[in-house]
Amino acid sequence: MAVDTQQIMDEAEKLGQLVAQHPAIDSYRKAQRAIAEDPEASRSLAEFDRQIESLARQEQSGMGITDAQRQQLESLQSRIMSNIKVKALNMAQVEFMDLLRKVTQTVQKPLTEAASGYGGAGGGGGAPGGAGPVRAPAPKIV
Repeated sequence: MAVDTQQIMDEAEKLGQLVAQHPAIDSYRKAQRAIAEDPEASRSLAEFDRQIESLARQEQSGMGITDAQRQQLESLQSRIMSNIKVKALNMAQVEFMDLLRKVTQTVQKPLTEAASGYGGAGGGGGAPGGAGPVRAPAPKIV
């Protein structure tokens, strides 16, 4: 039976609503909120992001990263990771990403099985042209 795009979108909407009700999503939202309400954690994370971006621009322009810059970044990273709220956010992110990975694998399974039916003994699978799966960036939940 042929399925039209709207049917797929309707089912995807239902799946999204189910996923949004999962405890991992609630934990992730709470952890994000806790960080937002902690000025020190927010400041440290913003500073870390700025340093990462600055070092990336520096490397792209052909300049190397100095040992002092690397040490400063590592020190900031250690300070961030000692914050219990940041640890909770990291754990919630892992749980959230694991849920999304499982959902994606479940959705892709019938597609992979169907694709392997084409192409004979060499097997198929993956994206056309052998490019492999296409991954979208993880959405930010607020």
